[in-house]
Amino acid sequence: MQLVLEKRTERSNTIALVSPLIAIGMTIATMSILFAILGKNPIAALGVYFIDPLTDGYSLQEIAVKATPLVMIAVGLSLCYLANAWNIGAEGQFLIGAVAGSWIAVKTQGTGAGHWVLPAMLLLGAAAGALYALIPAICKVKFGASEILTSLMLVYVADLFLDYLVRGPWRDPAGFNFPTTADFDPVATVPLLIEGGRLHLGAIIALLVVAAATVLLGRTIMGFEIRVVGAAPRAARFGGFNADHLILLTFAISGALAGLAGIIEVAGPVGHLQPGISPGYGFTAIIVAFLGRLNPIGILIAGLFLALTFIGGEQAQIAMKIPLDVTKVFQGILLFYVLACDSLILYRFRFVSASRRVASGTG
Repeated sequence: MQLVLEKRTERSNTIALVSPLIAIGMTIATMSILFAILGKNPIAALGVYFIDPLTDGYSLQEIAVKATPLVMIAVGLSLCYLANAWNIGAEGQFLIGAVAGSWIAVKTQGTGAGHWVLPAMLLLGAAAGALYALIPAICKVKFGASEILTSLMLVYVADLFLDYLVRGPWRDPAGFNFPTTADFDPVATVPLLIEGGRLHLGAIIALLVVAAATVLLGRTIMGFEIRVVGAAPRAARFGGFNADHLILLTFAISGALAGLAGIIEVAGPVGHLQPGISPGYGFTAIIVAFLGRLNPIGILIAGLFLALTFIGGEQAQIAMKIPLDVTKVFQGILLFYVLACDSLILYRFRFVSASRRVASGTG
């Protein structure tokens, strides 16, 4: 007898919807064991992670601030993944968008420029992210290169480019030799929604992105094309859909949203360009996309949940001396369980005798 993984003839839509909750439950159970190993009370630690941030107004604002880039990036990634195009380099597109948009802020610093500065920054950040995402897409279409590898490697190029700029030509002369630009002028910053907090206009933009993606996927020919090309490539070819064109289009949209998220993050909560502007938003957004079932509304909910883990992790570090890296462990375990649940939705384990495998030609 041999244990094999066999594709199911049909999948349960109910289980597909419930599987994210199963993955979250299994992740919480695993983290409880990890907290116990670290010598912490699991119930108290989980309370700090998931309950305490929801009881404080400032923490609720911070959750929304953290969720804004996660949701925007994940929505773009979901379009790629639905089209069976694997953009893994959203982190690099996020950084390039931040750099490109910041160029305008740096060049207009102290010049008394008008209110055109912020819209120009947002447009340039989105355009730069789209162009950067098109590099692996074009390599895929023209040369057959793996978009997974090329998009991932470009993350490190963007990170080093950002580091060079803030340590070299863009470094603030009055910044006591810290690797940072000067603080942006007020016309180059994203307006706040609540005085005294950090919640900014980017949260509204993220909601508009979710709404636009919902309409795109549910009520347009392009959305139908994305779904067909990803789910049934042969049927898409018979229908006259151009898969290569769709790869370029979805990568460009994904990169534009990541770049827009990058410049909003810099012009909003951060206020200047520096290394480490992202705690890994581009990679965490991959978890958000799959946890949200590649659905814009699901992504919004998943983005808020992952943002909760960021804020909860920071509070757990202060209150219980739990290392901040435990949050990354949590997110990694969550991705593992999400993918495991998805695999079991599509496949099932079966014991098959060796004689049967030989008879069927699989042995």
